[in-house]
Amino acid sequence: MEKEKIQIEIIQNVAVATMDNPPANALSPDLRYEFTSKLDELSENDDVRVLIITGGGEKFFAAGANIPDLLELNREGGLERVTKAREFYNGVAYFKKPVICAINGICMGGGLELALSCDIRIASEHVKVGFPEVNLGLIPGAGGTQRLPRAIGPGWANYLMFTGDAISAQKAFDIGLIQKVVPSEKLVEEALKIADKIKKKGPLAVQAAKSASSRGLEETLERGLDIENEAFAEICETRDKNEGISAFLGKRKPQFEGK
Repeated sequence: MEKEKIQIEIIQNVAVATMDNPPANALSPDLRYEFTSKLDELSENDDVRVLIITGGGEKFFAAGANIPDLLELNREGGLERVTKAREFYNGVAYFKKPVICAINGICMGGGLELALSCDIRIASEHVKVGFPEVNLGLIPGAGGTQRLPRAIGPGWANYLMFTGDAISAQKAFDIGLIQKVVPSEKLVEEALKIADKIKKKGPLAVQAAKSASSRGLEETLERGLDIENEAFAEICETRDKNEGISAFLGKRKPQFEGK
């Protein structure tokens, strides 16, 4: 039986998904298919409140395309390729629970598109990130040209996409692409600390905030405010809202049920 490429470990309401596709954790079609299946399972698991995605080993977080495969692409084949990849990245981006990306190694091209599909990004100190596609006469084609400017603004996004330069984890932190830089041996531990903070909050509120934020980014400000208002109104109908407020007034820790 073929070894699974996505290893899932659940640690106190936090799912840690580790990509295990040596040597470079390539985001191959079979890995994406397996990952999508695992995401569906985790989405329906009420015991899971936060997802962490990382790569096996320290050298690579995730590699994108197998370069020789790109040589034969024409318009039709190129469109088919990026459309399938886009479905996978959207599945990560629209996962209803918070997703923390723990970038453990080289994060280029499709690997960076995966990281950008996550809600929070932290990285080991030695990490390099970038979009090198222009070096091959290509562009990021599965979300990179759209998610990067939304994450860090057009100036730095254009610099990275137009030059193909790789930047350090510290530089990525400085421009807002990464939220924390930590020693390699502390990476998953730090991701779990962030997840621990999140999982103690009202899960329906966290999910609603994620949904409103991500949906609002795709709309005008006024429509985004409408989405926010609707989400707030829906949360007002939950038992968790009453529990959270009652706990605050009673000076005790809330016991959220996700209801």
